Amino acid sequence: MERMTESPRPSAFGRVAEDGTVYVIIQDTERAVGQVPDATPEQALAFFERRAQALEVEVTLLTQRVRNGALSPDEARRSIQHLRTTILEANAVGDLEGLAARLDPLTEVIDAQAEVRREEKAKAIAEARTRKDEMVVLAERLAVSNDWGTGVQKYRDLLDEWKTLPRLDRAADDELWHRFSTARTTYTRRRKAHFAELSVAQGEARETKEAIIAEAESLAQSSDWGSTAAAFRTLMARWKAAGGAGRHIDDALWTRFRAIQDDFFTRRSEVFTAQDEEFQSNLTAKLELLTKAESEILPVTDVAKARAAYREFISAFNVLGRVPADQMKAVDSRVRAIESAIDEADRREWARTDPQTRARAQETVNLFATQIAKLQDQLAKAEAKGDKSQISKATASIATYQIWLDQAQQTLDELNA
Repeated sequence: MERMTESPRPSAFGRVAEDGTVYVIIQDTERAVGQVPDATPEQALAFFERRAQALEVEVTLLTQRVRNGALSPDEARRSIQHLRTTILEANAVGDLEGLAARLDPLTEVIDAQAEVRREEKAKAIAEARTRKDEMVVLAERLAVSNDWGTGVQKYRDLLDEWKTLPRLDRAADDELWHRFSTARTTYTRRRKAHFAELSVAQGEARETKEAIIAEAESLAQSSDWGSTAAAFRTLMARWKAAGGAGRHIDDALWTRFRAIQDDFFTRRSEVFTAQDEEFQSNLTAKLELLTKAESEILPVTDVAKARAAYREFISAFNVLGRVPADQMKAVDSRVRAIESAIDEADRREWARTDPQTRARAQETVNLFATQIAKLQDQLAKAEAKGDKSQISKATASIATYQIWLDQAQQTLDELNA
């Protein structure tokens, strides 16, 4: 450092010598910071003052980052020390000492942030301790449960969560982990024992069901329909009480047992069908009435006429006797279909002629149209401002409301038809 000499072009923090060398003044001493070729003294001085201004921007930005907590305490301290050294050694003209001093108050800020981080870490450890305590309790509770279906997955989920939690002090963490691991081991052993016992039970169930199948085979050709049907119901109750033999074995055994039952009940049905021949003429007559009623009534165009025709039809229909059992459902379904069609037409007619329904439909159309008008106004303003975000939102909203308006208008048009 040289002692400051008289400058022909002094400034508050620097000067330009006659040979064009620019000096920065610090505490009554000066340091050469460089020259600017082919520049006037004022231009040269301004050049190095701009460097000081750039450093001031860096100080401002670093101050903001530190105060906002964007840097860890250690990162902040290193950044401050580096910038302080850069400022004091910079080839720039300005209040470098004052600029470096602006970094001093950040020390207290960093210390406070460090304290907060320590408190947050302590809090996180405490919360982890609480959560691990809870998880151990859950694991120990599960260890003595009979949740064989989802228990394994629950332990996996607990273990995955455990890995995400921060470690406690070694003794506490090891103690909790030992309890957790012991609970999981206990559950695993109990689960294996359960399935071993289940395997034995399934073997016994298989033997029982095979015996039931043998009894069913002895009944299959019986013509004593009533008592044999009762016997099959008893076999079915025993089958259900026998327990499971394993999915695939159960399916195979059930297929055999069901085939025997089906054979018996099919034969019984054939006999009953033969007995139902006396009802066949009733069926034919009812089907004729049904076909005629369907052709005259459906589709329903005049509710009053349709309902009158239906009353006439149902009166004649009910006079006829029973039909075969296997046809009753189909016949009744067709009758209900005619009645349902009349009721639905009646409902539609009421909705179409109800003034309140049309009024509500008109209100809905007006509401959507008004909303679209508002959105179009917002779109025009957004386009005038060039606000792409608002333009996108308004356009999307208009499209959605237009769909709703079209649907509402269609409903209104149908009501007004």
